[in-house]
Amino acid sequence: MTWSEDQYLLLSGIQHFAFCRRQWALIHLEQQWEENVRTMDGQIMHARVHDDTIRETRGDKVITRAMAVSSPRLGIVGECDAVEFHRDPRGIPVFGMEGTFRVVPVEYKRGSPKEDDCDVLQLTAQALCLEDMLCCGIPEGYLYYGETRHRMKVTFDTPLRERTEAVIREMHALYERRHTPIVKRRRACNACSLREICLPQLEKKKPASAWLKDMLYGEDGT
Repeated sequence: MTWSEDQYLLLSGIQHFAFCRRQWALIHLEQQWEENVRTMDGQIMHARVHDDTIRETRGDKVITRAMAVSSPRLGIVGECDAVEFHRDPRGIPVFGMEGTFRVVPVEYKRGSPKEDDCDVLQLTAQALCLEDMLCCGIPEGYLYYGETRHRMKVTFDTPLRERTEAVIREMHALYERRHTPIVKRRRACNACSLREICLPQLEKKKPASAWLKDMLYGEDGT
């Protein structure tokens, strides 16, 4: 299937979706957003990285910033924080650059490596877009974390690619239904910037209709 541009979803939403389906729906379906310290810190970091007027050359490596990427096959669009082009005789030609290059996406994140795969899936989606655009294979990329100031290598193996594409298909399915799912409260909810909008604590309470039924007929329905 090939998606039209008006059906594209934001690549950055993959991280939200993998973290919490409800958070993604509140942001991308209902256009809800709130800032907190974590989101502001992340924006500051990305503002430093996302300068598309800068192209650095370091030896045999050329670094581009805020590179726009998309994939009609996957139906996603977005930007890569940084894409490194490493000069390599087995690489691919790149428009406007002499020689052939190996392509390496790099995503910048605040904090430290996470226990879940939110960041990894987002980086993998960037690699899939780059592969579709440049007609090449990209075996690996990196996640750079501001707290540790170290890179974490990510290998784009078959299971990870399949998982990423499955998540993107699920995103499209929910978007087409315009459905905001209900999720169970968990510890991560405490750090979510949408906590006061989502109100996860209310999910544990009975709806008004159930409360009235209990009052009229008793909890056993008699």
